[in-house]
This record gives sequence, structure tokens and C-alpha cells, in this order.
Amino acid sequence: MFIPRKAIALAIALIVTLPASADENLLGYVRGAETLPKGASEFYQWFTQRSDKGAGHYSALDTKTEIEYGVTDRFQVSAEVNGLAINTHGLLIDGYLPADRKTGLRARSIEFGIKYNFLSPAKDDIGLSAISSIEFGRLDPHSGQAKSEVEVELEMQVQKYFLEGQLVWVGNLGGRAAREKRKFIANLPDGFDWPVEPEMELQTRIGTGVSYRFAPGWYAGAEVLRESEYETEVGLERWSTFAGPSIHYAGQKWWATLTAFRQMRGGGEQYAGQADTRLHLIEKTKNEFRVKLGYNF
Repeated sequence: MFIPRKAIALAIALIVTLPASADENLLGYVRGAETLPKGASEFYQWFTQRSDKGAGHYSALDTKTEIEYGVTDRFQVSAEVNGLAINTHGLLIDGYLPADRKTGLRARSIEFGIKYNFLSPAKDDIGLSAISSIEFGRLDPHSGQAKSEVEVELEMQVQKYFLEGQLVWVGNLGGRAAREKRKFIANLPDGFDWPVEPEMELQTRIGTGVSYRFAPGWYAGAEVLRESEYETEVGLERWSTFAGPSIHYAGQKWWATLTAFRQMRGGGEQYAGQADTRLHLIEKTKNEFRVKLGYNF
């Protein structure tokens, strides 16, 4: 068993036993437009399990530990530490998976962000916010190998309440730009492609989702997310569309969200011998499972 899964099991247990807060993430991947009130703080802990590339064995655990602070009622800042544990064997992919690898949880990157709310979902007809962030990474999220990375992200969020807040719709549109440089690896298989020159990548993402309150504090939702990645020499290099259900519980201080995400379609680059050609399985997996916990203070 992949040992870091114990952390996911603990998080699921917390969902059952802890009360939740009114300022929460209703969905696992698509983000809302709300911001924290002035002087308020929120602690997040995320666990994301990624698994199955269609051959060999691949599983990875991503963690996010984040603090957000409301500078004003419309402007908030955040800082986070991201972690990675990985277990892969029986699958080599040129340029992406150079060797079997199994590691425990390690720090992968740090990130700093800001969020500004232009229109309030609660006070205006529709909510509108923007997020900007910069991330400094030291590990490749796909292989666990050493790689330096600087990534900048910009995203817009819209949010609309229906049925006096019982039904919530959210939408996201954004992109990121990253400069990456892999570290040299000795004794690679003959002819294996592992470029160590700096690379630039551009990615766009568009997502939407709805969440419905079916009982006090309980929400059921569904979301879909499409990501496309571009490189200067080849243009559109890969794309993927994920979708799945979410369940959310909220109270006064704590909230928790579970999301099961499955890749519905994908395209672009494929690895040699890939069986399912309808999916993108070089950088993505078939399945993702996310647990999010939040605490307001």
C-alpha cells in the first residue's frame, strides 16, 4: 500500500467528526469568488491522490498546506507549502518518467498568492474575483525527479447564487506560464529522452460547477475542468477534460469537501504502447481523488 494514503484516511475521518465553517470551498477543483472578511484567517489542508496511467503502476499524493488572510473585505493574501509522494514502477515515458521511483512525502514547492473581489456574490447580481500567484518548485510533479520551476498563474472566478443560496454556480477561466529546467540524471536507458535545457510552458484552464444544499450544512455538487498546454515549438501539445461529483459539509468553523475526478477525454502526446488513445496519460492520470479541509479563525 502507498503509505501516504493514511493521511487521506485520517482526513476522511475528520470530515465525519468535525463541525465546519460558513466560509468554505463547495467544490474540489473549481474555485468560488468569495473572499475572507477583513482581519479573518483561514487554514487549508488538501490531499489529492492521482492514479492509473494505463500501464505499469502509478500513484502520487499531492498535499497543500495553506494560510489565507483577509487584508480588507475584498482583498486577501495567501502562502502555501506543497508536498509530493510518489510510487511508480513498470512504466518509462520519454521525457517524463525516466525510472521507477518510490518516495515518502517531500516538500515540492512554495507559493504566494493574492485574490481581489470586484463584485460580491452575496451583494451583487453575480460575483467576480481574480487570483494571481507565483510558485517556486524543486520537484517534478509527474516523476518526483529534481526540477527547478517558476510558475505564474492568473485566474478569474465568477459565482452566482440561486434559490436564495440553496444552489450555487461557479465558473473559472485562467492560465499559467512556467519556466522549467530538469536536473541531469546519470545512467538513463540508451536513447532515452531527458532534456535538461530550460523550457517554457503555457497552460489554459476553464472549469464550471454547481453545488446544491440538500440538508442543513450538506451540499452535493458536480464540476468539470478542461486544461490545455502549449509549447512554443509545437503549439497545442496536450489537453484533458476531467469531471466528477463532490460532497461538502459546512458549519461555523470547519468545512470539508470530497471530490472524485475522472478523466473523460484527452488528447495530444501519447507514450509508446498507450492502450487508451482517447485519454492524455503522459502528464495526467485516469483518476484523481481530493480531500479538502478548512478552518476559520
